[in-house]
Amino acid sequence: MNTRRRMTGFVTSNKMTKTVVVEITRTYQHPLYKKVVHSSNKVHAHDELGCQVGDEVEIVESRPLSALKRWVVEKVVRRASGGTVVAGE
Repeated sequence: MNTRRRMTGFVTSNKMTKTVVVEITRTYQHPLYKKVVHSSNKVHAHDELGCQVGDEVEIVESRPLSALKRWVVEKVVRRASGGTVVAGE
């Protein structure tokens, strides 16, 4: 096993060629105030699997592939259920 970081998140955009935007959310308790904090960040990931918006994917850290891409989609954990309605279409 290698030491590359692996994270799971949901695909929020697939409008680029072979690139998806994955939103990674984490929930943790604040160390001092004990409040539950929800944080999220979006990363660009290289996609050879043809992911759709709403898919839950596992991404793995890689070498820099472009100015923004540092992650690669490793596998699709769960496909999006049914057709998603996009505003404006």
